[in-house]
Amino acid sequence: MSDHVYSVTEIVGTSHASIDDAIKHGISTASKTLRNLSWFEVTQIKGHIVDGQVGHFQVCMKLGFRYDPT
Repeated sequence: MSDHVYSVTEIVGTSHASIDDAIKHGISTASKTLRNLSWFEVTQIKGHIVDGQVGHFQVCMKLGFRYDPT
């Protein structure tokens, strides 16, 4: 196994449906512009309340992406 170098960026995925969907939406969107995504870490779960109900979920995540070898 070779050694790797990673960069970390933070994103917030959102969804009206669920926490799982918020994670998947965030990663799917980020993967369109970031190459070599390797891992994610959920750092915070938040949401918006509308009329006493969950309006939408917000999931803060760190994404790790691997630098291309030289």
